[in-house]
Amino acid sequence: MRSKNATAQLDHIFYALSDPTRREILATLSKGEARVGDLARKSHLTLPAISKHLKVLERGNLIKRETDKEDGRVYRLGINPKPMGEAVDWLEKHRKFWNDRLDELEDFILNNKDQETEEKK
Repeated sequence: MRSKNATAQLDHIFYALSDPTRREILATLSKGEARVGDLARKSHLTLPAISKHLKVLERGNLIKRETDKEDGRVYRLGINPKPMGEAVDWLEKHRKFWNDRLDELEDFILNNKDQETEEKK
């Protein structure tokens, strides 16, 4: 498991987001807090399986876990949006870099095509 040994927080975030079940959990939590049992029922996974996914999401700091005020034996989970913003910032920085490189390549190709057309005349 890559995330266990990761040193950068982004490694944990992207690892957590790499699994469709964890993305589904985040989608559910984006609508509001939920109990662990509610997530298990919604996904048709066992509590131990959901718990493993939740640990990965917690390692990425993408969710927060609090004891339920009504039932101290139960945890309520919610989204922690800040780490997702850090991941988006990283992606945006790299998107801009590659868009700039591709624009330069397009300009280069167009300029060379224009030169070839001029040379053929």
